[in-house]
Amino acid sequence: MPGSRAVRKLAVAVSLLPLLAACGADGETASAGKESAGSAGQLDVPADAGAELKNQYLVENAIADCMKEQGFTYTAVAPIDPASTWATDGADYELTKKFRQKYGFGYTARAVYPDDPELVGDRSANEPSDNAKYVETLTPAQKTVYDKALGSVPGSEKGQNDWTGCLATANKKVYGSTSPKELLDASSRSQENAQALNGDQKLVGLAQSYASCLKRDGIPVTTTQPTSIGEMVKLQASSSAPPGGGGAAAAENPDGTSTESMSKEEALPLLTKEIALAMKDLECGKDFRAAYFPKFFKNPGSTGAG
Repeated sequence: MPGSRAVRKLAVAVSLLPLLAACGADGETASAGKESAGSAGQLDVPADAGAELKNQYLVENAIADCMKEQGFTYTAVAPIDPASTWATDGADYELTKKFRQKYGFGYTARAVYPDDPELVGDRSANEPSDNAKYVETLTPAQKTVYDKALGSVPGSEKGQNDWTGCLATANKKVYGSTSPKELLDASSRSQENAQALNGDQKLVGLAQSYASCLKRDGIPVTTTQPTSIGEMVKLQASSSAPPGGGGAAAAENPDGTSTESMSKEEALPLLTKEIALAMKDLECGKDFRAAYFPKFFKNPGSTGAG
């Protein structure tokens, strides 16, 4: 799954911002949107943040500064640290082991532990953001001014090749350009990073050993590519998960719960099998993941190996 993970998050986060404000009529000033002086809306950049993650924080803070100068409140949105998203998905062996011993891959377990926060996910993600709530306090005309002040991403309108508004100001401040070339270059680097990981002879050898271990346990192996093998068994489990178990086969309601019903009694024996499979996969891939993730995190945008 090669792709620009870090840059894609930045692009997605930034591209969604203009959508928070609805279009309105002209004719009013933005005075109602002014905020008082201070550091409101700013994020503290983690001291241990990598270069790209740090840049994402700086872009958000620069947007907040720019919008404040335009008379609006903008709350910087904390970017996601790739390392944290993989912690219980292979990057941290002990945390992953603890998770899998109880939940397996987390599919059938949803029927056994329907309200467990470890499985439900962050439902707050479906709630309006601080910026969306703020925009709703503006009049239609003020929303129009807000939209223009915030700006938009390349390609939002026909013939638009650069960022505009505060998005342009922030990207130029951090990346030195308002051109999407930075994203294109980063995407190319992502492909190069993935190729480097897949061509790493140590990882190739460990992936082969990982695959051999899985085969000995009767687990199908469909790839030995370093950037794919770590998630292979999990994806197989997802595609074959029973309806109501939370896998790909189960439809979901807006709140993330399954539309299918499965009793705890029905799910327990299936969960036991899933836990056994997940633990075999974890142990077979222990040495591979220990070598893979440190290299993965030094190559932003390559791919993961959960």
